[in-house]
Amino acid sequence: MTGPQRPPMTQTPTHQATAPQTQETARFTVPAKHPMVTVLGSGDALLRVIEDAFPGTDIHVRGNEISATGAAHEVALVQRLFDEMMLVLRTGQPMTEDAVERSIAMLREEDGPGGETPAQVLTQNILSNRGRTIRPKTLNQKRYVDAIDKHTIVFGIGPAGTGKTYLAMAKAVQALQSKQVNRIILTRPAVEAGERLGFLPGTLYEKIDPYLRPLYDALHDMLDPDSIPRLMAAGTIEVAPLAYMRGRTLNDAFIILDEAQNTSPEQMKMFLTRLGFDSKIVITGDVTQVDLPGGSRSGLRQVQEILEGVEDVHFSRLTSTDVVRHKLVGRIVDAYERYDGRTGGRGDGNGK
Repeated sequence: MTGPQRPPMTQTPTHQATAPQTQETARFTVPAKHPMVTVLGSGDALLRVIEDAFPGTDIHVRGNEISATGAAHEVALVQRLFDEMMLVLRTGQPMTEDAVERSIAMLREEDGPGGETPAQVLTQNILSNRGRTIRPKTLNQKRYVDAIDKHTIVFGIGPAGTGKTYLAMAKAVQALQSKQVNRIILTRPAVEAGERLGFLPGTLYEKIDPYLRPLYDALHDMLDPDSIPRLMAAGTIEVAPLAYMRGRTLNDAFIILDEAQNTSPEQMKMFLTRLGFDSKIVITGDVTQVDLPGGSRSGLRQVQEILEGVEDVHFSRLTSTDVVRHKLVGRIVDAYERYDGRTGGRGDGNGK
């Protein structure tokens, strides 16, 4: 993806020979059309994030000029960070503390083959509705979204809060609105932690509805709520348990299977073979949260061994660094991964 053109910035590198190590100073002039508060944040909140991320670098602001002095490598990163922030601000999108932190993380990693920049990630709009824009927030999320465009079947595998289902649904709505498909089909296996449908009160619909509620909630973020009942009545949007997919061929559709870690190998095969002409499938799940009865193997775990390397099938793997919920969620995910590493996965209890 071609990102916005990088604006020129005034830089004056100098070297201080008397410093114990090579020091460099770079100066950045913020264009007058960008108020400094958009770069530094309210109460200098963004500046503090940058200073915390580069503790060995002295950053000073005078008027609309920002200078950074420190180790050459760190100063170069600060320089690139401000360049990327300018690119984002040029699109009219504000910078937030979270966006700055994620930009710094992307600049420090830069280990992927795609060569995507923070500005390319943060300005890739998928869907806008009622003044809200849905876009990827991390490099892995952008690659996941790009993979959905390029491949017929995409697996989004990662922990809670990484946007696997939400971004897939945004792409589905985008495909429907642009007439790439005629309908959206959203499905989940009706299996949850410690509960079985037969023991829940109410009719079959009332029993199933709580399992599908997260999909309805996401739809309401992406479409006019008044239009959803009409689209569902017309069959343009279908939300149903996985069992309802058996025996069908799904043509001209964008199909999402959520919570796929709770499918059996047989269910996964059944679902994948529903694929019809001019359709796209996205399968999302977290293999660390399997709720199948003890001893049952997850179809999502097995399918990675079977389909890895198959043409037009892509596996996107997200990690705790892609969590876009409260920061503590990422730390919790990391803590569980460390625990599983110490116990050899025995804490899972049902992941075989």
